[in-house]
Amino acid sequence: MHFPKTISVVAVAAMMAGCTSTGAVRQPAGPETVEPERALVLPPPGGPSIVSVVERKRGNGVEQTISLFTSSSVPGQNFLKVQFLGASGANPGAGSASFRMIREGDIAREAARSVPGVAMATSATFLQNSYGPFGYASGRSRAGDTCIYAWQQIRSSRSAQTQARNFGMIQIRLRLCDARASERQLLGIVYGYTVTGTFDGDIWNPYGAPPPANPLLGQTGAPIYPDEGGYRPNAMPIGYEPAPATLRQPQAVTVRRAQPQPAPAAPVLPSPVGPRVPLPNDDLQTNAIEPPAEVPAPVPQTARPIGVTVPSPDCIGNAAMTAACRK
Repeated sequence: MHFPKTISVVAVAAMMAGCTSTGAVRQPAGPETVEPERALVLPPPGGPSIVSVVERKRGNGVEQTISLFTSSSVPGQNFLKVQFLGASGANPGAGSASFRMIREGDIAREAARSVPGVAMATSATFLQNSYGPFGYASGRSRAGDTCIYAWQQIRSSRSAQTQARNFGMIQIRLRLCDARASERQLLGIVYGYTVTGTFDGDIWNPYGAPPPANPLLGQTGAPIYPDEGGYRPNAMPIGYEPAPATLRQPQAVTVRRAQPQPAPAAPVLPSPVGPRVPLPNDDLQTNAIEPPAEVPAPVPQTARPIGVTVPSPDCIGNAAMTAACRK
């Protein structure tokens, strides 16, 4: 029996293989956060801003979940989900996503998961943006928030695929809930978003051949006017309308006037001690004190000597009998 020898040989080989490994750390394939500038689909100017972008590489493409600004009481986050399928992915070990066509039942389940608690009604109107036809469902929450769930598949026609080209496909989903916007304003985001991602190689072109020029160009009986729309229908406005400005009530201006300063108070004299002696002009019945009478102006008086009158020398003796001395 040579089993011990065989086991020892296997152990030595395993030890040698372990010594030759590099020991490098490898991160498993999974979602990762990328910069908002690397988003494969951008919302229109004036639309909801990008909060974060989570990217996952597949074996046959790339998926991104672009979280958007949300102002709503409905649970969940506004988002743009995009899936590029058909090209050779950068991470073959992550698995490949399957080609799934749009089915009504799948869309209803997606909308129920994305907008919980809101009854969504699918629109039967045919709509089309710059990338082709799209569909959407809308609803209103109990709190009055408006929600839409839109879906679009960008893929070339079957006639273009028979030429061994244009096999790429782009799947887009949009969930929007807003407490102030209307359904038409939210629908404007579907008309305004821009697909910035591309495929390497013409074989994966999802848009098909470029459309020809308008057949009315150069024809008689088809005037083209210099207004915004021209011969084309007017475009739908993109983005949210600005909120109405809050009217401010005029405030009353309070004018402060300078208050007159009170005159300094007269010193308080101590009350006299003892019984009050009434003045002669006091009214004893009313006990009122009349104001002091005004002092009359002094009357000029002629000075008059006081005492014995001394006679003039002319009136002494015999001259005292004269008429002048008798006065």
